[in-house]
Amino acid sequence: MDNRPIGVFDSGLGGLTAVRRLRQILPDENIIYFGDTGRMPYGGRPREQMRTIARQNITFAESFDVKVILAACGTISSNAPDIIAANATKTIGVLLPGAERLAATGRKELGVIATKTSIESGAFQLSISRFAPDAKITAAACPDFVPMIESGHYLPDDPMVQRIVAQSLEPLKDVGALLLGCTHYGLIADAICAYLGKDVVLVGAADASAETTARYLRDCDMLASGGGSESYYTSGSTADFEALAPIMLGYGLKSAVNYVEPFALD
Repeated sequence: MDNRPIGVFDSGLGGLTAVRRLRQILPDENIIYFGDTGRMPYGGRPREQMRTIARQNITFAESFDVKVILAACGTISSNAPDIIAANATKTIGVLLPGAERLAATGRKELGVIATKTSIESGAFQLSISRFAPDAKITAAACPDFVPMIESGHYLPDDPMVQRIVAQSLEPLKDVGALLLGCTHYGLIADAICAYLGKDVVLVGAADASAETTARYLRDCDMLASGGGSESYYTSGSTADFEALAPIMLGYGLKSAVNYVEPFALD
């Protein structure tokens, strides 16, 4: 038993979809969430900046005496896997849970979508190939998805969503299963399904990583005995966070949103 909180962070609000899954399977856990919207998007930043951001966000989470950290960000997970693996506080990214879940579909034509920096790192492709060595892997960067979602466009009948999804996913028309390598992307899963077809299996990195986190806590006998609180921090607009977070969570905020000055990168 361990009543310390779980720390979760992302570049923006997409990581709240991982919080939503955590809440579904671990209702008694206390959660600290940091959305680094003041420095979003991460997807076009140089790799070394991403590694600095990874360290900074982990340090921020650890300041709350968390028992485990979920780096609910595909860009961080794919550019700083060694930092995540070596951290003293158990830290779980979305890279390996998502890749393993995709391979488990058994499909031979696999796809992955993520931010530009994630795809260029090659980390998702390499991880998927380790779990599914005989599969054909198609990867595509979707740099327009995060800004679109964070600006409030995510419904499947939204013409902007339909247009950007079609433009971004054209190379993936033949895949049998697709990994949504950024935690934001689950919010447009219906639009993605509508474009690719109902036979394509969608795998969400947010859900896979949340379930891996839950499994770790159960295996280590570190589940909380009660509470279910949530605390929210952002380096961007608290008003925007308050407006969009309930959409990502599927329920209302449980506390006020706290502002944190963006961490300097120099």
